Amino acid sequence: MMNPMMTRRITQLLIGLAMYGISLAVFIRAGLGLDPWDVFHQGLSEKTGFSMGVVVIAVSFLVLLLWIPLRQMPGIGTIANAVLVGLFADLGLWLIPDVTHLGGQIAMLAGAVILNGIASACYIGARLGPGARDGLMTGLVRRTGWSVRLVRTGIEVVVLAVGFLLGGSVGVGTVVYALAIGPIVQVLLPKFMVPERAKATAPTEAVEAASAA
Repeated sequence: MMNPMMTRRITQLLIGLAMYGISLAVFIRAGLGLDPWDVFHQGLSEKTGFSMGVVVIAVSFLVLLLWIPLRQMPGIGTIANAVLVGLFADLGLWLIPDVTHLGGQIAMLAGAVILNGIASACYIGARLGPGARDGLMTGLVRRTGWSVRLVRTGIEVVVLAVGFLLGGSVGVGTVVYALAIGPIVQVLLPKFMVPERAKATAPTEAVEAASAA
């Protein structure tokens, strides 16, 4: 029988990933710009004709291939992240209509950022493995010795530029996300962090590792 702590961790992981996917759909329906990785995903979706969720899943598994030379090991949370975020993103896009009124767009953008922050704190706090994009960043940090800030910025600049060239949505939402998500997760993460018996990772370190998601 699964112990109560593991039950909590898995439940928290699944809820967090579901909310993360829905928050992505809200970002898209707000129409004011996406975070760098989702600009890339949206650009690929526009060019390939595949749904946003399918592209998110495909990119997740392609990024996981880059873990091999970095000697990163995925956890169950890593695989769940790769599959569920895309599925719930497509579900959210199916359920949530487009909004064209500026007031509604701003409200949806604010809601998306907050929901994304809660979702991130949930799934990071479950401690069941980083997302594919998080692991790429932390793996590069470990292998190169470069700072988290430098590696994260480099990756996000590249995917943002490529996504923009592919037709992804860059706008005020991109800037709002970049400025707001770190502080939101930092405040919320201690409330969702599941303690470990031996050694607990400091919340600030976990935030750094997850901010690129």
